[in-house]
Amino acid sequence: MIKYGIVGTGYFGAEIGRVLQEWDDATVTTVYDPEKAARVAAELGATVAGSAAEVATSAQVDAVVVASPNWAHQDGVLAAAHAGKPVFCEKPIALSYTDCVAMLRAAEEAGVLFMAGHVMNFMAGVREAKRLIASGEIGDVLVVRAVRNGWEDVQESVSWKKKRSLSGGHLYHHIHELDFVQSVLGPATSVFMAGGNVAHSGPQFGDEDDMLFLSLQFDGSKFATLEYGSAFRWPEHYVLIQGTEGALRIDLQDAGVELRTVAGSQRFLLHRSEEEDADRTAIYRGSSTDGAVQYGNPDRRPPLWLRGIIEEEMSYFHGLMRGGRPEDEFAGLTDGSAAAASIATADALTRSLREGRRVDVSEITGAAALSG
Repeated sequence: MIKYGIVGTGYFGAEIGRVLQEWDDATVTTVYDPEKAARVAAELGATVAGSAAEVATSAQVDAVVVASPNWAHQDGVLAAAHAGKPVFCEKPIALSYTDCVAMLRAAEEAGVLFMAGHVMNFMAGVREAKRLIASGEIGDVLVVRAVRNGWEDVQESVSWKKKRSLSGGHLYHHIHELDFVQSVLGPATSVFMAGGNVAHSGPQFGDEDDMLFLSLQFDGSKFATLEYGSAFRWPEHYVLIQGTEGALRIDLQDAGVELRTVAGSQRFLLHRSEEEDADRTAIYRGSSTDGAVQYGNPDRRPPLWLRGIIEEEMSYFHGLMRGGRPEDEFAGLTDGSAAAASIATADALTRSLREGRRVDVSEITGAAALSG
């Protein structure tokens, strides 16, 4: 029996707890959340802790799940590492590369597992796309284009997710696509970002930029472009990988994955079943504008398709806790290095936007190494 403690029991944290609690060899014993812990603890039969440190040091906790708001991830991870407990941390693991380095070092020095929750990696279609790329099905990858956008109307209140200092804005909070691009092309070497807040200014909104246009360059003259934002009335959400022998399109809106080569085309599921793909597609179609910038509400349960990939992700982490060996496919997730590399690139992009110039990612990684 693996006993889990959860730091942060909002939309994701609560569902992770429900998933773990359904397994015969797992239980959630302790939870901490300054606002939502009592309700989730009652549902799961867990004890409410008074802090992240109390969760981590509890004798009733074997591993810690950190699903707090983005700005608070570091506290939970460091608490777990200092207590010698394995830790799973939701994305983005931090809002600066410097903080990522501190977290990875703490886990390494404690000799504990540190897994990053980049759940897009556990979509069946994404895994199939990576296998096809690795097998040379589309030849050498030349360029990747990722788009995740939609429109956001005025909300009843301004969520922390809309404040850059707390969430990092679209670039950090929606870092899945950037992480995927780098899993295909390796870490970016130099970047440029343009954009701004063009349609959501005022006290009824947060302060994040609602249009971001990213240009990334990689070793070997490979490139990627990404587009994020909430100022797009025609929502789009896809990743297109172009190679010398073919192309792959991961459609996260009309859920599915399509392979095109000179031999013809094939289509694969994005999720585990046709039912999960249909569930995702229906949700997107039922939302005429917000599209890929929908946010989870702690008072609601995640949809079928999201529940599915949470199950896959946590099953993998739980398997590691049961003594399983990390798979090569997820090596960068199970030591935090891929997540940290995404934050390094995001920091370089942020500097590019602020200073109006192209930025080498080494400016970020080198500075963090020197400061350490």
